[in-house]
Amino acid sequence: MLLHTTKSAIHIIIVSSLVYIFVNLFENIIHYNIGKFSNQKLHFEIPSQSDWPKIIVVMCFFALLQGVLTYFIDKL
Repeated sequence: MLLHTTKSAIHIIIVSSLVYIFVNLFENIIHYNIGKFSNQKLHFEIPSQSDWPKIIVVMCFFALLQGVLTYFIDKL
């Protein structure tokens, strides 16, 4: 029973995190452009190579946080 619960918990955390990363990637690119070009005319640019690691680290942190919170809320 404990093994099944552990697999279920890991499954919920992984699926929730992956969905978050997929959906949030587009939102983060939009926010990147709003922040970078807020004082200019509407502009769209893919983040630079030096900005991607920062974006990915922040996304992974929040994806893991969402996965863990989803697991605990599901247990209620």
